[in-house]
Parts: sequence; C-alpha cells; structure tokens
Amino acid sequence: MSTYHRARTACRVTFAGALALTATLALAGPALAHAEVEADTPRALAENVTLSFVSEAESDSAGFTQLRVVLPEGIAPGDVKLDAAPKGWKLKPTGDGYTLGGPALKAGVDAEHSIKVRQLPDAKEIAFKTVETYSDGEISRWIELPDGGPEPEQPAPVLKLTAAAPGAKPAVTASAPSSPTPSAAASAPSDATPAASEEAAERDEDSSTVPLVAGVAVAVVALGGGAWWLVRRRSASAES
Repeated sequence: MSTYHRARTACRVTFAGALALTATLALAGPALAHAEVEADTPRALAENVTLSFVSEAESDSAGFTQLRVVLPEGIAPGDVKLDAAPKGWKLKPTGDGYTLGGPALKAGVDAEHSIKVRQLPDAKEIAFKTVETYSDGEISRWIELPDGGPEPEQPAPVLKLTAAAPGAKPAVTASAPSSPTPSAAASAPSDATPAASEEAAERDEDSSTVPLVAGVAVAVVALGGGAWWLVRRRSASAES
C-alpha cells in the first residue's frame, strides 16, 4: 500500500472515531440528571421508606437556598418526615408537597436530603418534580416528565418501583374521613317526612282535645243532675 493510501485510510479511521465519540457524548449528555432520587426499598406499597434526593449544583457563584418538591399522587404531605438535610434547613409542608430551605450552601455544593415516607403508592414509577432556588435568585426547574420520546432536557427525578409484595395493601391515611361521633349523630337533622310531621301534629292535637271533651262531659252530667234535683224538689213542694 502506498504512502498516500495509508494516510487516507488513517484519516478515515480518525474521522470515524471522532464521529463515534461525538455521537456518544451527544447521547450521554441528556441522560445526566441534575436532580435524582433513590429509595432504600423501591417497591410499590412498601412502608416506612427512606427517599434520598440529590440536586447537583450548576452555579459557580451561588449556592442553593431552597428546594420545592411536588409529591406524586399517593403520597400526602402529612405522610412525610424529614430524615436528613443540610445544616439549618427546615421542611415545611405545602398543599402538594413540601419546601426545604435554609442558609445558602457554598457555590458548587450539591443539595442532599432524605425524607421518611409512610408508604409508597401502588405504581410502576413515581416522579418528584423539583424546583431549585439559588442565593442569587436563579431558579432551575426539574419538572419535565418522560413521554416515551427523547429524554427531556430538564427531567424530574423519577423512581422506578418493583411490584408490591404479596398481600401488601394501601394503608389508611390520616386524612381519611372518620365516622360521625355520637354527639354529631344526635344533633343531625331528622329524616321525618311532611306526612310524618302532620301525623305527629294530629296526635298532639288529639291528645290536647281529650281533657277538653272530658271536662265538657263532666259539666253536662253535673248540670243534668242539678236539673233533676230541682224538678223533684218542685214536685214535692206542690204535693205538700
């Protein structure tokens, strides 16, 4: 093989290698998540599960001050307890999840925290949309959900779950409606219909009429007896 052909072949190999490397980096780039979640028991309906979150720092000049996490369906804010967090950071429940924040972390330091969840939902995977706030006011939103196509540019942390253990059942949440208390049941409005109310009124009217009728009857008897006595007395006086 001539020097020309060897040089041309080497050039082709180098070009092909560069293309392969570029394609590999292009494919690997979007897969690098900046917000991740893991579980010590990634199983559907598992109880008392510890979830660990990592938000990777992107800024070289500002640090994290707050994370806002939206809980997936099946996990209520009241079923979450803080397990570990950066020093001085506090967890506050929200209507659909919680916020976690405190003194600003140093620039370039990842924000790591973990929570204890009462029970995971019965699902194949669950997502935790996360909004990150930096000390300079910059906000990163990792809230995009997979839709079967290319991976989103800012994907939400997703936890894949294995099938529930045999016999596992959803626990009764604290927010479940409770049965009425005896006092509440006693004070509840009655189900009496208009007809029943009318019958009750008629019974009350009849009961109030009985004494009146009895009184009239006694009066009639008394008057009758007095009249009979008066007639007999007059008859006796005439005979004498």
